[in-house]
Amino acid sequence: MKDKILSPSLLSADFSDLSKAIKFCEEKKAGFIHIDVMDGHFVPQISYGQPVIKSIKKLTSLPFDVHLMVERPEECVESFAESGADWITFHQEATVHIDRLISRIHQLGKKAGISVVPSTPISAIENVLPLVDLVLVMSVNPGFGGQKFIPYCLEKVCLLDSMRKEKKYNYLISVDGGINEQNVQSVLEAGADVVVSGAAFFNGALNWEVL
Repeated sequence: MKDKILSPSLLSADFSDLSKAIKFCEEKKAGFIHIDVMDGHFVPQISYGQPVIKSIKKLTSLPFDVHLMVERPEECVESFAESGADWITFHQEATVHIDRLISRIHQLGKKAGISVVPSTPISAIENVLPLVDLVLVMSVNPGFGGQKFIPYCLEKVCLLDSMRKEKKYNYLISVDGGINEQNVQSVLEAGADVVVSGAAFFNGALNWEVL
């Protein structure tokens, strides 16, 4: 598991004590903190926004991977960068001018990630793969924690890993959704670099330290 990164999702943490949740992430050797931002439009639920991110940024030195599950992410990347995001990941399905948005995130001094929902093929983002720092494969339909892993999403991870090797790209491959003790090895073997885990991590069903 050398060089693999655990990225716990605060969406499954106790919102009444995020300080404790972040300390738990540090104790379990997390590499990132995954922050799911939901707008109630791109996905049904609303989670948290810039003020919460700004308030918890001072609690840890771990990088914040802010996952924007929002419509028109180009309208808010500046404010999330100012709030403490280190990586800003947006959805291919949520905006038209993807190339421009990646450039803007880089101009802000942040790492740029792009995400696809289970039904979106990798071919939809193939042209921008040389530009991004991270590709987030959703292995559940975004919007709710605790869902079951969708197996065919592993094919996307394998394809991204193959393309990266063939074309010498430098992006990290991240996988988010339904990852637990039973499927995490398959995810890693498929080529994932970053494992996002919410419910399984905070419930103790994913023992990252023994992998």
